[in-house]
Amino acid sequence: MTGRPSPSGVRVAVAMLVLLSAVFWVPLVWSIRNMDQPLVQLMMPMTAAWSVGEAAAVWTMWAVMMGAMMLPSAIPMVLAHRRIAGQKGLRGDSVLFVGGYLAVWSVFSIAATGLQWALQGSGHLTRMLAIDTTWIAGIILFLAGASQWTPLKHVCLNTCRTPIGFFATEWRDGPYGAFCMGLHHGAFCVGCCWALMALLFVFGVMNLLAIGVLACLVAAEKLLPRGETIAHIGGIVLMIWGAWLILE
Repeated sequence: MTGRPSPSGVRVAVAMLVLLSAVFWVPLVWSIRNMDQPLVQLMMPMTAAWSVGEAAAVWTMWAVMMGAMMLPSAIPMVLAHRRIAGQKGLRGDSVLFVGGYLAVWSVFSIAATGLQWALQGSGHLTRMLAIDTTWIAGIILFLAGASQWTPLKHVCLNTCRTPIGFFATEWRDGPYGAFCMGLHHGAFCVGCCWALMALLFVFGVMNLLAIGVLACLVAAEKLLPRGETIAHIGGIVLMIWGAWLILE
């Protein structure tokens, strides 16, 4: 039987997505609160001469962090996919949609891992994985703020905020189609948020407060009625902050 999902079905779907988000948040919070543990130390190598195990651990840290920060803001898109799939008798494909979405952020985590390695090799990262040079931090802040006003940000944020519009042009039937749509949505999401994620190197990759604030900013931009205005205001704040650090 197809049609509009029942309210109870929607609640179950939201609960499952919240639970999946918690699967990422719990180990992330545990790692930050237990940085003396050997496993966590593996994620925070002291030098850029990483072993294979350390590189894998750093990538895992980034992938878990991206899942924790980005999945909650994707809930409306996943629910829209589930509703349309249900109307088409394609129940179950939303799992693959989420898988595609997370796969893109896993690939992004490879780039973040490489950037961490490069910054560590140049001697610009503290023990908490934060930029230790004020003017470099200022440049990152300013550029992240400026990116909030770019056409790329506008297009990607607008796509993330309008699930029906996204599926009107991107819909594909079947499991493979669901996974591809997840990849496409993930790509738009990366285009929308990559610069904000770079701010973790300013505030500290292992700074739980910074992670929480950035996750809330991403969610506000995507979910609140005036999300683009929020993005613009955030951009102005970041540019002013960055300019102040550069000129300090």
